[in-house]
Amino acid sequence: MNATLLTVNIGRAAPSAHSSAEGGTGIDKRPVDGPVAVAAPGPKGTAGSGLAGDAVVDLRHHGGDDQAVYAYAREDLDDWQRQLDRELANGVFGENLTTAGLDVTDARIGERWRIGQEVLLEVTSPRIPCRTFQGWLDERGWIKRFTQAAVPGAYLRVLEAGEIRAGDTVTVEHRPDHDVTVALMFRALTTRRELQPRLLAAGDALHEEARATATKYAAQSAN
Repeated sequence: MNATLLTVNIGRAAPSAHSSAEGGTGIDKRPVDGPVAVAAPGPKGTAGSGLAGDAVVDLRHHGGDDQAVYAYAREDLDDWQRQLDRELANGVFGENLTTAGLDVTDARIGERWRIGQEVLLEVTSPRIPCRTFQGWLDERGWIKRFTQAAVPGAYLRVLEAGEIRAGDTVTVEHRPDHDVTVALMFRALTTRRELQPRLLAAGDALHEEARATATKYAAQSAN
């Protein structure tokens, strides 16, 4: 299955009344021209974005190898645009990659995307909404609304580094045979915790923190 990378979006650190991180937030991401280097940034807590020049300020909750890149589908932005009755530009959700023709919500954990000729990414987890996201969009009750919709976009890790640019083809090179999708994982981590044991079917591709949470829940449920 082929899809297209519409834009590559980069953010600069800026002050924010809605972020607890010193230095504000890098959520204001905007499309850039030309190639952007992509590489695994390093462990969470010390490393930020996988995209060169992209700011991740709150390293405690964002960034690192398992959240190196954030992708959101233009089709889903269009749905939100109609619901909110406002224009939503590429990058406005803080996504690094705005895609077309790719079902991000139903991507499976461990699914691998080839972008252009060089970069290979692997789906690791959904985005969980936070206070900074709500403040940035300035939509009342946004966290609850976003959670209920369960269309969170996907975080990815970098398996093969290289350069990407707007217009690159996105090819799904590998789709695991389990049923743990981005949407299922999002529900398991937010509104339906009883689904957490199912996440373990994703194996090593599962985000490290989510694996720990699911393992603990499964053990407690067995007792």
